[in-house]
Amino acid sequence: MNLFFAVKTGTALTALLIALGTPATTTSPARAAAAVSVPAGVTSAQTDALRRQAEWRAGWRAAWMAAPQRASTGFEPNWSEEGFSGQSVRQIVRLTAGGSSLRIRLSNDYGPSPVHVTGATVAYAGQGASLQPGSVHRLTFNSTPSADLPAHGTLTSDPVRLRIEPFQSMAVTLYFAGTTGPATFHSQAYATSYRAQGDHATDTTATAFTQSTHSWYYLSRVDVTGGKDQQGKAVVTFGDSITDGFGSTNGANNRYPDELAEQLAARGASRPVLNAGIGGNLVLNDSAWYGDRSAARFRRDVLDQPGVGTVVILQGVNDIGFNESDTPTYKPAPVVSADELIAGHRRLIRQAHAKGIEVVGATLLPFKGSDHWGAHAAAVSDAVNEWIRTSGEYDAVVDLDRAMAAPDDPDVLNPAYDSGDHLHPNNAGYTAMARHITDKLTSTTK
Repeated sequence: MNLFFAVKTGTALTALLIALGTPATTTSPARAAAAVSVPAGVTSAQTDALRRQAEWRAGWRAAWMAAPQRASTGFEPNWSEEGFSGQSVRQIVRLTAGGSSLRIRLSNDYGPSPVHVTGATVAYAGQGASLQPGSVHRLTFNSTPSADLPAHGTLTSDPVRLRIEPFQSMAVTLYFAGTTGPATFHSQAYATSYRAQGDHATDTTATAFTQSTHSWYYLSRVDVTGGKDQQGKAVVTFGDSITDGFGSTNGANNRYPDELAEQLAARGASRPVLNAGIGGNLVLNDSAWYGDRSAARFRRDVLDQPGVGTVVILQGVNDIGFNESDTPTYKPAPVVSADELIAGHRRLIRQAHAKGIEVVGATLLPFKGSDHWGAHAAAVSDAVNEWIRTSGEYDAVVDLDRAMAAPDDPDVLNPAYDSGDHLHPNNAGYTAMARHITDKLTSTTK
């Protein structure tokens, strides 16, 4: 059906529902949506809005995500620059929403060439790289087991019927018979991914998976639909390494977004929570290691996620702190003013409000004594935090600056919450952050 005709006759959502498919169909939603005719006069923003509504009406909601990054060395060894060749990579992710069907989304956003995905499976995760026997399901793409992941593009699998409970850990295994080249990835996963030589996508044992890293590769989202689990619209947590989970225990799902999902569920206010943090990310500038600046990635990582109702923004400490730091990974670091950083926050608020998404602002945590601290950083942090508290431009505010401060010094992160670098919280700190955000979401938001 021609989309222009559908809009004119008031059946645009029906047309897009047909194009996107339902859990019972085998047509790839991404391919089907791309095939819809969009003539002149219908803007891409209108099409995207209708697509998101159609996905929500069809029941699709994002249950897990990771923000894609270009291949880079990172803080510890990873496989992004070398990519994969004749290898299987198994990745463990914990979903924050349940359902009766799922689909995965792969990202080659930073790949200059197509990547051939020879095979893919999804299963209930076991211990380490093992899978629960009897749970392995082969994934297809437009009804075929192999597909090309486009250069600078994405690929969505067909739905597979599989019962998923909230907070269930799933294993996604990708097999690449050829050579991928540098891989789009997410650097700081704080989870373990595994690699094996050859095709081991259906292996339930971990024997062949002898190599591991703490990053995710190509996998950018898992969506679910169906089932009895009725949750509210998703919360996207948007930010830098504090959102990403730096300082939390690897593999323990102690990042603040994980804790937020658990606490919302415990209070009877279940909502999927999606982690759109990138360690080192900045509001105002791009970085080879730390991803595209916030305004450049906000649509991809927040606005385009199906079923989103709220975004929590906690970002800015790297913009003002890298200039104080001796860290060589982002040099030369510009000196950023409070007005510039506030303008960056305003751009994000405008983008979210234009899509009808509620925006919660979090003040920057105390960071005195860290390598980001200095006279200029302190002054800008104070000014930005005061604007977040008092301007009224955010729909709601969580004052983490005051909530996470040491009892005897408001500029210092409470030692009980400090991972050791005076900048990033530990597990207890992330739990406390989640509690304060849960209080706000359950009292004032959708």
